Amino acid sequence: QVQLVESGGGLVQPGGSLRLSCAASGSIFSINAMGWYRQAPGKERELVADIASGGETNYADSVKGRFTISRDNAKNTVYLQMNSLKPEDTAVYYCNADLSLYGSDWYEDYWGQGTQVTVSS
Repeated sequence: QVQLVESGGGLVQPGGSLRLSCAASGSIFSINAMGWYRQAPGKERELVADIASGGETNYADSVKGRFTISRDNAKNTVYLQMNSLKPEDTAVYYCNADLSLYGSDWYEDYWGQGTQVTVSS
């Protein structure tokens, strides 16, 4: 019923930039927060950044000043602009959305399939 489709990952050199996109589609009535998480090999999944429906943002300390999250509510899309990338940013990045469906009285978490970001020279 709901799909979160990510795009924009890839291989980039240290100091480079990438922009991730995630579009939510399906029988969506309303979306609260949207966010990006990442998981590096051998590590737990961690929050990178999230953004509320009203635009309030929250960032992990490790990405503050380098990454910017934004969203287009009309398109049910969230973006992550990543600048000054470091090798330690290498991970699979997952999109997350807290949303409700038409006919539903509650919100649930949905996840994208993940997109690989590799920062290496």
